[in-house]
Order: sequence, then C-alpha cells, then structure tokens
Amino acid sequence: MDRAPGLSVRLKLTLSYAGFLMLAGGLLLVAGYFSLSRGVHPGVIFMVRSHADLLRDFAPIAAIVMAFLLVFGLVGGWLLAGRMLAPLIRITDATRVAANGSLSHRIELEGRQDEFRELADSFDAMLARLEAHVAEQQRFAANASHELRTPLAITQTILDVARNDPNADTDELVDRLHAVNTRAIDLTEALLLLSRADQRSFARERVDLSLIAEEATETLLPLAEKRGLAIETSGDVTPTVGSHTLLLQLSTNLVHNAIVHNLPERGTVWVTTSVHPKSAVLTVENTGERLSPQFVSTLAEPFRRGTERIRTDHAGVGLGLAIVKSITDAHAGTLTLAPRPAGGLRVTVQLPAAPATLLDR
Repeated sequence: MDRAPGLSVRLKLTLSYAGFLMLAGGLLLVAGYFSLSRGVHPGVIFMVRSHADLLRDFAPIAAIVMAFLLVFGLVGGWLLAGRMLAPLIRITDATRVAANGSLSHRIELEGRQDEFRELADSFDAMLARLEAHVAEQQRFAANASHELRTPLAITQTILDVARNDPNADTDELVDRLHAVNTRAIDLTEALLLLSRADQRSFARERVDLSLIAEEATETLLPLAEKRGLAIETSGDVTPTVGSHTLLLQLSTNLVHNAIVHNLPERGTVWVTTSVHPKSAVLTVENTGERLSPQFVSTLAEPFRRGTERIRTDHAGVGLGLAIVKSITDAHAGTLTLAPRPAGGLRVTVQLPAAPATLLDR
C-alpha cells in the first residue's frame, strides 16, 4: 500500500521527550517566578522591589534553562529512542528478509523478557511454523505429483500397447483402464478431502463419536468378514463438536487401516470410545506384525503406506492416516500412534468434549 511520507517513530519519540521535558521545566520556572514575586520561598522571606525588576532578572535565567532543556531533551531523547527502538529495527529487518522468501532467518533477540522480546519470540515461532508448513507442502506437492503421474503413465502405456496390437482383448483393456482410473479418482478425492480438512472450512455441530465409529464399523464389516477378521466395539456416548462427515471419514480411515494392515487370518480390530471431563477419545487397535516406534512415527505422513506392514489390494492411496491427522488437527485434537507390544498398531484420537451448554440442549 502506498502511503504519504511521515515522521519516523524515533523522531516522534524524540520530540515527545523534548516537549515533555520543556513543559515540565516551564511549569517549574513559572512556579518559581510566582513564588519569588510573592516574596515567599520555603523557609526564607525575600524583599522584592518590583515585578519589573524580578522579571528582568529572572527572564535570562529562564531562557538559558529552557534552551538547555530543549537541547538536552532533543539529544537525550534521540539517543534514548534509538536505544529503545533497536529491537524493533531488528524485527523489521527480519520481516523484510522473510518477505523476500528466506524463512530460515531468526531474530533471536537477547536480554530479559519484555514487550519487544515477546514480539521477537512470537515472530521466531511463527517463522518456524511457517517454514515447517512450507516444507511439508512442498513434500506433499512432490508426492502428489508423483502419485498422480503414475496412473496417467499406466493409462498411456495401456493405450500404446492396444494401439500397436489391434488383436488385443478389448474387455481386458477396459478392465485395466477402469482399475487405473478408479485409483486416480480415489486419489483425487483423497487430496480434496485433505485440502478441505486443512482449510477447516466446514460447519460444526454436536455429534456422538461413538455412533460415528459404529457407523464406520458397520460399513466396513463385510471387508473384515471377507478377510476373516473380528471387529469388537465398545464405549459409551461420546459427545464432541465437529463435522459429522469429516469425523466419519476419520473413523472409516482408521477402521479400514486396521483391517487391511492386519494378520492374514484370525486377526482382530478393537474400536473403543470413551469420554473424559475435557475430551472425547476414539481408539482403534489391530493385531499385526511388530512395528518399531520410529517406523510408526512416520505413518501419518502423506503417501506413507507402511511398506513394512502387510500389503493387500485394499491398501489405498497412502493418504489414510494423513487425512486422519488433518481432520484431527482441524478439530483441535491430538493424534497418537503407538505400536502394540504383541504386534499391530494402536491409534488414539483425542478431541475436545462438547461444552456443557451443548450437552444440555
């Protein structure tokens, strides 16, 4: 935004200091003059000949004092304002550096805590979060481009083979193209859902997390039965506030993940909800292979399919837990992933409990 040039803050502070100092000095001189004009001073009585003589003797002294106060106020105010505004200058320089694209720069203001240091620390924290977010978005964009390019390349290869082989089986070609296209559609929808959760552009309402988890479990029960898995659900009414659609997607992703990354047979999935004074908790556990804590800590990253885990044809597009994390963050919750000692994974989603005003309705 173009603005008209004005006085610097340092100059304004300097003039303010000098003006205040001269005002205080002027008031003291006026008080001294009227005190002398009455011939009264604390503890002493002066005999004054006339107001004209007093004014003639007092005026030069007053002028010298005011001149000294003016010079002292301007010089001292300029130096003092410069010293006080030095942290602000460093913050401004860091802002310009960040505006030019360098998010790794930090102010790191020294000294004890005060308003400027609180501002500097807050700015450093903001830069750190922004740098991490930009790096995450860059990784996500690169991964998404790679994932979207794969089905397109496969489609192009299938079409090239069909063009060079007129006698190819048309039904098989259509089936393969359908499968590849379905994967591309699923990936695109997952990316859109992830973007929606990140933007937090959704309506919030009172929902029961236990009913949402039950709905997700019932939807995926045929898949669990097909793989010979048992699903056990438990929990009481678990009220929270959020988007029913997104929380259903969160629960569906967790249960689906627990099913497809389970034992080949006779595995189990446990879906539990619980309510606490300030939180509503959804926990999904599954049997499976033993996982290291270091490996589990990376599972919520986009396009991380868990190559160390059992793979199936229902493994998805690699955004299941990433979407869960984004939806959890959008609802001001926390996501915790931990390996089970006996093998498998335990995922805990903790969301804020519904306020009492909503519970009473």
